Order: sequence, then structure tokens, then C-alpha cells
Amino acid sequence: MPSRKFADGEVVRGRWPGSSLYYEVEVLSHDSNSQLYNVKYKDGTELELKESDIKPLTSFRQRKSGSTSSSPSRRRGSRSRSRSRSPGRPPKGSRPSVSASHQADIREAKKEARKEMLEVKLTPLVLKPFGNSINRYNGEPEHIERNDIPHKNTQEEFPLSQESSYIPTQYSLHPRREEVKLKEIDSKEEKVVTKGPTSLRTFEVTATQQKDLEFGGVPGVFLITLGLPAFLFLLLLMCKQEEPSLLNFPPPLPALYDLWETRVFGAYLLWFFLQALFYLLPIGKVVEGTPLTDGRRLKYRLNGFYAFILTSALVGASFFWDVELYYVYSHFLQCALAATVFSVVLSVYLYARALKAPRDELSPASSGNAVYDFFVGRELNPRIGTFDLKYFCELRPGLIGWVVINLVMLLAEMKLQERTVPSLAMILVNSFQLLYVVDALWNEEALLTTMDIIHDGFGFMLAFGDLVWVPFIYSFQAFYLVSHPNELSWPMASLIIALKLCGFVIFRCANSQKNAFRKNPTDPKLAHLKTIHTSTGKNLLVSGWWGFVRHPNYLGDLIMALAWSLPCGFNHILPYFYVIYFTILLVHREARDEHHCRKKYGLAWEKYCQRVPYRIFPYIY
Repeated sequence: MPSRKFADGEVVRGRWPGSSLYYEVEVLSHDSNSQLYNVKYKDGTELELKESDIKPLTSFRQRKSGSTSSSPSRRRGSRSRSRSRSPGRPPKGSRPSVSASHQADIREAKKEARKEMLEVKLTPLVLKPFGNSINRYNGEPEHIERNDIPHKNTQEEFPLSQESSYIPTQYSLHPRREEVKLKEIDSKEEKVVTKGPTSLRTFEVTATQQKDLEFGGVPGVFLITLGLPAFLFLLLLMCKQEEPSLLNFPPPLPALYDLWETRVFGAYLLWFFLQALFYLLPIGKVVEGTPLTDGRRLKYRLNGFYAFILTSALVGASFFWDVELYYVYSHFLQCALAATVFSVVLSVYLYARALKAPRDELSPASSGNAVYDFFVGRELNPRIGTFDLKYFCELRPGLIGWVVINLVMLLAEMKLQERTVPSLAMILVNSFQLLYVVDALWNEEALLTTMDIIHDGFGFMLAFGDLVWVPFIYSFQAFYLVSHPNELSWPMASLIIALKLCGFVIFRCANSQKNAFRKNPTDPKLAHLKTIHTSTGKNLLVSGWWGFVRHPNYLGDLIMALAWSLPCGFNHILPYFYVIYFTILLVHREARDEHHCRKKYGLAWEKYCQRVPYRIFPYIY
């Protein structure tokens, strides 16, 4: 069945048959056989229009004058409009002298005449009773909600008559001469705004977007920028203590010169640029990302899994060459500081280059405030040639580095605890997290539809998160087990493995179903899924994994996070910091998703929330 572009109840612009004029109409229903839309004008007239004769409201620039066009009309029996003379204008050849007061009356009458509309009568061509519209999706009847117009703050409500017949109704049209004048005025106003001072345009953008600042606004992002690095080092210092305790917080702080080593920073640079070299290799397929605001689609090379294989080969060769990987553990704090310094330098560079970026290349999350944009990122897709900085940092240095750090912790445990084989707890942590990373790299294309890529700019938030937080906090369980071993029984290990597999199945199946639906909604394998049509032309899944909860992938992620921490035992809360943090992160991200989807899909999202009321956890709103 061909897909339809406009949903029932959507307010659009419909072309009046035989003319080039478009007027606001409401979509009543759609005939899948004839591919015609039944639309209704403000006065109650119903017509059947082709999809090519209908356009969204967003494709028309709203007039800035006080008057708005009414329902369409056309004089019968005449191909041209009447050119009636304004009531205040005297006939040709008769221009008697008049007083000043009378001339003022004439000028006022002319102004009023320009505001008048030509009234004609029109008999409806197609008469159909209005009723609830039901369409079929995937073979089953599905009620379709009337949707809001996306990115539109004001809504117009059309009273719909329930009468079975209609009478001729008066319509009003702007005279053609007046329409031309209005267009000229609009174009002049547009030029004035375009040629206005840059500071004024920046102020307008900032004033609009300041309402949607996240993370507590400017004060919030300022505190996060300063607090996250400090909190990271406090956690690592506590974990190195033999008996970590919250009563001894903060732990003894080392001197700054003990945390900085130039050789460690050089080693980190070598790691980063080695991964960049792997990214530039001409291996792996090239795919297109989601459309940008200007319609372009950037190209991405999917070779993250190949980069992981090459990295694994180098790590294996290091054993053959007797490279001391224990050095990473003994200088773990220095490595974390080197990564932090590099992420800050990178963030400064990203903000500086974004100041010269064109406006259409900026992130939707940017605000115009220097502090806020430094944190969330000002430019959406910063690139050096074809090298996409954000896409590269999302999966390569931090995610692959996480696996390498886990392996280092496994070797450090064997050395410090004088083991011939790693502990069962360490093996589980390494195996669970290795599976997670390999799955992410194998399904690398799914990253292109995430909020990080399509909405957030590349600033300190993602740079620090990808390059520092992921490798040094996500490996926290393995780092904890080096100094605080936990002997795990096989029955307990079996339960943890079952929990991990349960979370992984939910996570992978939900993401695979979502990605398959986004790539090809008409795939016969997805024919059993129920959907809700939206005004954007896309459909929302309301069955399958996405009919269970709104974010089944988040649910699977949280279950896996708990499985990563359980092998560490229950002697301290430190290994469970990741679970606590990750829960807060996903709840916050779910709130961001909710806000963007409600703004994008309008009433269709309200319908979706009624069908799928649970957000992340079943039976928890």
C-alpha cells in the first residue's frame, strides 16, 4: 500500500481546483485506491484533492499583515476578477476641487477599500458527511489521531458542521493587486531582517532558544563542566583505597605534579591518532546519515569493527613483544588526566571553529550563549575534510579504549593477587562489557539515528563523555576488582549471566526492530506491527518491543548495567555507582526524548502515550 503524506485531522494548504491559490484546509480522510484526500475548508466545503495539490503549512511564509485569506472562491462564468473602482475614487474625467476635510475622507476611504475583500458565492462541488476516519495499517484497522502541525506554536481550530447538506456560502478573496502589494511588503521586510546587524539576529535566536536550555541552563552546565572532572578523580582515588569509605570522603589528594606525566600524555595522543588512522582506512561500507536542515545527507564510513580487530591484533602483538601493559594500571590517574586535558583542548578548538560555521550547520541545541554552547556544542557536524570528529569520537578512542583498559585490569589482578588465572568475577565483567562493545561496533550504523548525532552539537559534553567518562568510569567495576577481589560462586554467576542475557536480548531486539523500521517501514517482516501515522509523514510503533514500554532499549541497558556490577559483591556501593549514574542518565535522556517527540509529532505523540503509557519500566509511568 503506498504511503500517505498527510494525516487525518492535519491542517494543511490545499490548491483550489483550476487556480494557483492555496487555502487552509483540514484533511478528513484518504482513499488508498484513488489516492485522493477528502479535505474541508473553513466554511464547510468538502473537496477531493490530489496529494500534489496539498502542501504543509510550513512551506508557506506567514503574512505579517493583520488580514488573513479566507476560504477559496472563483466567479462562475468569468475568467477574470471584477475590477471594481474604490468607493472613494471619483470617475475619470470628473475631478472637482474639494476641501481638505473631504480629501482626508477620500484618503481614508481608499485605505478601507484596500482592506476589503471581494465576496462571491460558491456552491460546494463534493458533499460528504464528516465522520471518524479509520485507516488500515498492516492489515488491521487503526484509528488515526489528528495531528498538530510540527514546530508550530499556535493552533487553529475549525468548527466542523455535522449537517448532511450545505447551502451556498459567501467567500472572500484578497484582490490580486493587494496580494502583489503584500508580497512586496513581505519581501522588503525580509530583506531588512536579513541585512540587519548580526548582533540583532543573534539576540533573536538566543531569545527564542533560551526557553529550551537543558541541564539547568547556563549555571547548570558551568557547574557540570567544572564538577565532572573533579568527581571522576575523587571516584578513582576512593577506589584505590584498601578500605574505601564514604566517611573518609574526600580521599587524600595527590600533588598535581604527581598526576601529570608528559610521556603518558604522548602515549594518549598516539592512541588517539592511531584510531584516527584506522578510521581513515578505505575499508567498510559508506552510508548516508539522516537529512540535514538544508536537505544534504552526510556520508559515513562504517569500519569501527575493523578498527577493533586491528587494535586487538596490536594488543596481541604487544604480548609477543613483551610490552608491559601493567603500566596503564600503575599510571591510571595520569592517563585519566591526559584524556581530560585533551578533551578540554578539543572542546576549545570545536567552539572556536564553530564561531565561523554557517548558521545552517549549527546544532539545534545551541543557544548563542558562550558557556552553554561550549558545553553542548555549537556546530552539529564538525568535519576536517571528510573526517567527522563527532562520529569518530563516539565509538573509537573511548569505546575501544574501554575494552583495552578492562584487559589491563584483568592482567593487573593476576599480578597483584598472584593468580594464575583471572577471578570468575573479573572474567564476567570483561566478557559482559566486551559483548556490549562488539555489539555496538557491529551495529555501528544505528548510531546515525541517535540524539547525539542528529540533535546535539559536538562540545565538552560529548568530548569529555566519549574520551574520558566512558573508558575510565565504565571500566570502574574491573578497576575495583583489582584491589577488592570477590570470590563468586557458580550458582550466583549463573544467575548473573541469565540477567545479563535477558537485558541483552531486550536491548538488541528493540534496537534492531527500531532500526529496521526506520530503514524500510514497508518491510514484509514488519507487517504485523501496528503504527500511528504522524503529520511528519513518519509512523510511530505501538506494538512489538516498542508497544511494551516507550524505551525498551533503555530497559535492556539498565538490566545489563546491573549485571556488570553484581560480580563485585555487596561490600561497598562504589561498584554500583555506574548503575546509579546510568539510571539518572537514562531518565534524563528519556525526558529529553519525550520533549522532542511531543514537539515534533504533536497529537500523534499524545495518542502514542495513551497506547504505551509506561516510559522505561513496565507498570511505572
